[in-house]
Amino acid sequence: MKKLTTFVYTALAVGSVSAQTLIQAYKNRADLVSQTNITTNLQQFSNLGIKTTGSVNNANTLTWIKNKYTSFGYSSSQIAEDPFTFGSTSSKNLVITKTGTLYPNKYVIICGHFDTITGPGTSDNGSGTSVILEVARILKDVPTEYSIKFIHFSGEEQGLYGSAHYANNVEFQSGVRKLDIKLVFNLDQVGGKIGNVNNKIICERDTSGQSGNNAASNTVTQQLATCTTLYSPLQTSISNAYSSDYMPFEKKGDVITGFYEYTRSYNEHTVNDTFANVDPVYVFKVAKAAVGAMQHFATASSTVSAVSASKEKPLTTLESVKMYPNPAKNILNIELPDSGTRSFTVEITNLAGLSMLKDENKSQLNISSLENGIYLCTVKNEGSSVTRKIIIEK
Repeated sequence: MKKLTTFVYTALAVGSVSAQTLIQAYKNRADLVSQTNITTNLQQFSNLGIKTTGSVNNANTLTWIKNKYTSFGYSSSQIAEDPFTFGSTSSKNLVITKTGTLYPNKYVIICGHFDTITGPGTSDNGSGTSVILEVARILKDVPTEYSIKFIHFSGEEQGLYGSAHYANNVEFQSGVRKLDIKLVFNLDQVGGKIGNVNNKIICERDTSGQSGNNAASNTVTQQLATCTTLYSPLQTSISNAYSSDYMPFEKKGDVITGFYEYTRSYNEHTVNDTFANVDPVYVFKVAKAAVGAMQHFATASSTVSAVSASKEKPLTTLESVKMYPNPAKNILNIELPDSGTRSFTVEITNLAGLSMLKDENKSQLNISSLENGIYLCTVKNEGSSVTRKIIIEK
């Protein structure tokens, strides 16, 4: 939701959790985050249109999310729809459960909403949706001591209806707690804005409502900040949780934390919240941080066997490929990392996915025939790929 209200970002030191150290297996998995997957998720989410709660587009988006989990290998028994009604409006949350090895009845929730009110909502909250999907894909077969629930809420924009329903009717039933929740990690509007300096993320802690869960929230939020710096290139700032899907859980006494973009885009709740204005590279970095943090929160296996290491380490370091100048005029330079890469393809597509230019092993592309606008440039090598948004401006 994140209404357009003024609030102050405050930063806290994270020295109290300095004992957290990098776990190589966690980093290997964080490095599995795919820029291509993130970009594709954002594009597809945007193409589903305005997703007002109760609308056909909203229902279609839930189906799209569900199909993603099926493609990852989650079984039908792990995927559940959670219907709710407010007033004359009916909608559904989507809940996917991954069972823990030691504490199967204690849950770490990672969540975000998929409904929108104006525009396709690519940042608010296609970005959070895309990150949760990538976390779920990567952790699908990773043993975790605690169970994980990946929850996609609807009804957030109208007043947190989906998450309130879940907290009041699933977590609690007739006032009796039915779910033991370790913490709730919410992602809302982590898309940034193309053209902004997007190198920092807000880590949100509980400072309102019940006071009994504030200290624990502050601790896990500092842990979230530490995980972010360990497993992604992002810097962190700590601020206050407000007006999003963790709040109904906070009212129930649960421990909450969350991510929110640091440099405000101000495109939320407007027709400008489109794929063309979001920063896919920023979302990619947020996803790496989220994968690292979820492994920490759910206590993932830290074992890296010879077999798993070969599967988990990225085939190349294409994420560090450079494309410049950007904006470009007539020539676009492609600079690959010093990884011995000898064969690669470069393809430029428009935002509708139509191929505009494709070439092999060219470090300089002649783009003089392309019109001004925003395009996607994808570099592929040995089954690995990376996509960057480029601007052509003559």
